[in-house]
Amino acid sequence: MPGLIGKKLGMTSVFSAEGKNIPCTIIEAGPCVVTQVKKVDTDGYEAVQIAFGEKKEKHTPKAMQGHFKKAGVEPKRKLVEFDGFEGKNLGDTIGADIFEEGEWVDVVGTSKGKGFQGVVRRHGFGGVGESTHGQHNRLRAPGSIGACSTPARVFKGMRMAGRMGGDRVKVQNLEVIKVYSDKNLLVIKGSIPGAKGSYVLIEK
Repeated sequence: MPGLIGKKLGMTSVFSAEGKNIPCTIIEAGPCVVTQVKKVDTDGYEAVQIAFGEKKEKHTPKAMQGHFKKAGVEPKRKLVEFDGFEGKNLGDTIGADIFEEGEWVDVVGTSKGKGFQGVVRRHGFGGVGESTHGQHNRLRAPGSIGACSTPARVFKGMRMAGRMGGDRVKVQNLEVIKVYSDKNLLVIKGSIPGAKGSYVLIEK
């Protein structure tokens, strides 16, 4: 399915025709440039590789410099493949005008990293609640994680402390409220994963 690479700019709110205040996310969707066209006879499948985000040439590997020069474009920061773009050639530009107001889209982003977190924050454990006699540094502890001689191990998937966030997250069925084609901006209803300035994928 076709889509675009975008950058999350932040959140705002708009008023609907009924006067309701709707929280929205503003995304800079493109302009994306076609850097490679994959075909069945040469690559085994059909897809279009698009790029977004400026990048200095001195920070681009030599192999990627040749890849961008072949397409006749400046070095870019983010490369993603999409299908559904028939008739596109190297160097073509794709903007936010491929989306329409009222359309439903899926947005993929990388959630904010929270670092190493305990079970209360990571999994919503309740903890002990109130400290009583004999409770010393056990208010937010995970508790028992397994039995003794049987099964003599900890089962996979046990909810324990660890790295939280920084995961690829897809939010489906978000409504496009506004499309500003001249500025390549999309106003999408609801929140999407990621920090301000992070790259996201908008899929139709």
